[in-house]
Amino acid sequence: MEGDDVAVKGAEESMLTKMIIGVTKKDDTIGETDPRVTVTTSGSNPGATETGAIENVRDLEIGLTDTEDESYQAEVAPGERPPEKQKPNFKPTGLLAKEANTVAGTATVLKYHEPPEARKPPPREAWRLYVFKGKDMLDTVSLSSRSAWLIGRDPKVTDYPIDHPSVSKQHAVIQFRHRSSKNEFGDVTNKVKPYLIDLESANGTHLNGKKIEASRYIELVDQDVVKFGDSEREYVVMLPPAEK
Repeated sequence: MEGDDVAVKGAEESMLTKMIIGVTKKDDTIGETDPRVTVTTSGSNPGATETGAIENVRDLEIGLTDTEDESYQAEVAPGERPPEKQKPNFKPTGLLAKEANTVAGTATVLKYHEPPEARKPPPREAWRLYVFKGKDMLDTVSLSSRSAWLIGRDPKVTDYPIDHPSVSKQHAVIQFRHRSSKNEFGDVTNKVKPYLIDLESANGTHLNGKKIEASRYIELVDQDVVKFGDSEREYVVMLPPAEK
């Protein structure tokens, strides 16, 4: 009976050893002659056990891992840190916004865009801009025909060009904006009012003889006088009395 147990145990060890040898032969880079792989068989070591066979398999796995590490470290000089993997950059570059602000057919980038509250004034409020040089009236502009007027020296992008060397290419804007106000009784009034904004021009914009602050909306009222740069021309904002 004891002899039968020994025979069965020997058969199990032989089968397990064949399985281990099969695993080592499946690897193309490491074979039986590789000194890093140690396979213990029942023939060479009668005292081999199942635990010892499992340890040999673990040694095989460690040998494969060491091979990968050595091949990677061979590309890096001793004492140097391995290069970091390049990561994608998702930060905005501003190129898309610049493209969106560029005037079609030109390389000019607009300095101004209308705000969300931009509105055309109602037909009953026919705001006008009268252009004077001294006592002579040179031009009349119907401001109510649009919600904003870009004023400057560049005729390709401005709505009202001014040919004067002291005027910037994109100098200022007259912008109509929808505004809501509430009185002491809680009644809400909605109106569309004209505003003037200087686009950080080189020589400034003057309202009624005073230079206005750049990049800030200033409300315009009837009979206001505007001057751009050092030009002698005066631009009078008016709402005709008959249509007030």
